[in-house]
Amino acid sequence: MTNTHDQAMNYVYQQVLQRLLSFFSRAERTALQLMIQRVVVAAGGMERIGEFKVLTIQSGSRDSCYTLALLRAAQLSIAGRAPATFQLRVATLRSNSIASTALENIHHSCSALFLYDDPRVEVLMVDNREVLPFNHAVAISEGGRESNRLNLLMVGHRRTWHDPLDLWDDGYLATGEFYGQIARWDRGVDALVSSDSPRQQKQFMDGLNRAAAKAGFAMSAQPETSYEQLFARLDALGSDCYREFYPGHDQPAWRPAERFEACRRATFIDIHDMLVSNLEERWPLLTEFLKFQPDELTAQSGDNEYVSFSISAHLRGLQACFVQGRTYEAGIVDYVQRQLVMMRRKHLPEYAYEQVLRAYGNPDQRELAAAEAQRCLCLNEAQLVCLLFAPFVEKGASLEHFLRQCHPGMLVALPELHRAMQGKPAPEQVLQWMVDVSGLPVSLIGTLYHMGPVASGETAGKGLQADMRVIDAVTGERSTGR
Repeated sequence: MTNTHDQAMNYVYQQVLQRLLSFFSRAERTALQLMIQRVVVAAGGMERIGEFKVLTIQSGSRDSCYTLALLRAAQLSIAGRAPATFQLRVATLRSNSIASTALENIHHSCSALFLYDDPRVEVLMVDNREVLPFNHAVAISEGGRESNRLNLLMVGHRRTWHDPLDLWDDGYLATGEFYGQIARWDRGVDALVSSDSPRQQKQFMDGLNRAAAKAGFAMSAQPETSYEQLFARLDALGSDCYREFYPGHDQPAWRPAERFEACRRATFIDIHDMLVSNLEERWPLLTEFLKFQPDELTAQSGDNEYVSFSISAHLRGLQACFVQGRTYEAGIVDYVQRQLVMMRRKHLPEYAYEQVLRAYGNPDQRELAAAEAQRCLCLNEAQLVCLLFAPFVEKGASLEHFLRQCHPGMLVALPELHRAMQGKPAPEQVLQWMVDVSGLPVSLIGTLYHMGPVASGETAGKGLQADMRVIDAVTGERSTGR
């Protein structure tokens, strides 16, 4: 019975491989053979390939789904001509910002590639530091949602109001911690495989180091620029990258604890140079075979994978309105123009520009974006504005400025606010106002009060000027904000 079942499944797997290969160009098939060689060499030869376990991270993005298809093609190709093939671990980090479309993309890809029932494949997700079988239909846990919300705020608040809007750095830190731990789980993995470009790798490592500094870790003496240094950096950070924010608080441990290896052995296999096809050539594989559904605004034009395009634009509008003394609409126009310039550099199709312009011609866009931020990040507009000003760090150095700009009626309570942040008794109304306007408990506001801001390089004003110089150079004109 077992032999019959195995034979039937092997037939199914070979059918999957043949259909998958039918979508590959000649150049992609050649690249696939080179990738197989790279994996076999990393394993120590074909005689050890059956003991070799590869990790790939699934975010539901276009590139991660394509990478998964390449790895599956490699795994099944080896299985068709050797006694054994490498094992595959597919892992997803659940977060507040991951869209339902992305989860559907992961599920459709895994189903099309027949990953769920293959004993050589693990399809996992992590929710609130717990490793679980992947399930796209299950909502993120309440504990995970609240932990993500607090971590985002604590990391985001470690800046000054005129610094660049690196408010989503928590995404880099959470993802880095996830990489380090999922690589150690259940006897670990031998290699992380990624198709991220050198620029994307550097962007991630820069973001990880910037976020780690905000979380209280020392900066690297030699800043890392690629995933070759990723695991060494993660080893230095440890299993709890947020411990400095929550002293004395019980944080959930990585679990099930008994299934984590004490030491990590994973290396990195870079397959970016194997991506020989262009975006248009990949669409049939993605849409017809993997049933991929693009989130166009985020995939085509977003500049941060940890927050949607519309929330990023909303934040620029709020910054213009509350910080810069301009209109909300002016901030949106600046941001959209900058994204259009970046899209043109990527040579994206014309419909992508039309979609962006159509989305931001909607007069209700502010309300729609605010509702999305509340739904995805659990933050209302007042809390986002508070995050923009970061008024609590450095013993409340910019608190008075924040109150004058946004809450002048609370200036009279400034002494009580400082007393509350110092852990001293304060009126209940003052304490409740602090919680409502920040989204943080008073105890964590007090933690920020005793921390300083972390410098992020150029100021927001300089960054805006640089953005506008790029726009001027490409379009020959500047937005008036009207």
